[in-house]
Amino acid sequence: MIRELEFRRTAGSPPGLELVALAGLAERALRHGNDPYAPLRPAFHQLVAVRSGGLTVSVDFTTHALAAGDWLWIRPGQVQRWGRDLPEADGVVVAFPPGFPDTATAAAVLADPLFPEGPVSPAGPDAEGLRRALGHLRYEYDALAELPLESHVRVVRHLLAVLLLRLAKARGTRPGAPVPNDTFRRFHAAVERDFAGTRRVEDYAAALGYSRRTLTRATEAATGMSAKRYIDERVILEAKRELAHSPLPAGAIAARLGFRDSSDFTKFFRQRTGTTPAAFRRAARGA
Repeated sequence: MIRELEFRRTAGSPPGLELVALAGLAERALRHGNDPYAPLRPAFHQLVAVRSGGLTVSVDFTTHALAAGDWLWIRPGQVQRWGRDLPEADGVVVAFPPGFPDTATAAAVLADPLFPEGPVSPAGPDAEGLRRALGHLRYEYDALAELPLESHVRVVRHLLAVLLLRLAKARGTRPGAPVPNDTFRRFHAAVERDFAGTRRVEDYAAALGYSRRTLTRATEAATGMSAKRYIDERVILEAKRELAHSPLPAGAIAARLGFRDSSDFTKFFRQRTGTTPAAFRRAARGA
């Protein structure tokens, strides 16, 4: 099975945020009983900042080779796999659970779906702004005893907001990029919760109090795809995660994803990916 990771606060650190050196991440994982090189599914955000050298990390079937100065935002629920170069990496991971950044910041930096993927390679003032923001956050993070706890948490939350806004500025916005809307955000949350229970747009529309047409319009505006395709893509992503990383047979994965039998699952998977679950598993594990 894919190991689920909950947010763990280190003794002496402020609630809601962790700063961990990349070089010490493997040892920390082993202390908590986790294989740092196995597929892991954290339930929290991770901002990975590489200071020097390089680092390899795979996130949902995409391998990123990060270089000095690169940043990568790994989102809750994504399946990650650190490369074997992790102990030699020089940099830091800023980890925080959903809900720790204030709502306005989360909306401004696309902490909600649809969020941008892939690393950021800032240069010039963007790189300097991120360096200073991370340095200030590091200073206050280490100064836990200098302020009352409530004030300290507020300061750290504000400084995280600065870091996230700087990172959003460094990434930039693609012209014509889809913009999330409240209807889609509610739909996304419902799909994340119930995709293994139903793949019918009508069921989500009834649960959320919208018409099918409203959900489809909102999803097309935010993603460029229909509401039905969005649900199916989410099921396919989870199927790929299980096929690649878990020892379960295809029939058991089909049952977990709400299919009546493995033949229905195989037909659904082939229609949407062009290959069978078995062939995808062989290719993913061979890679």
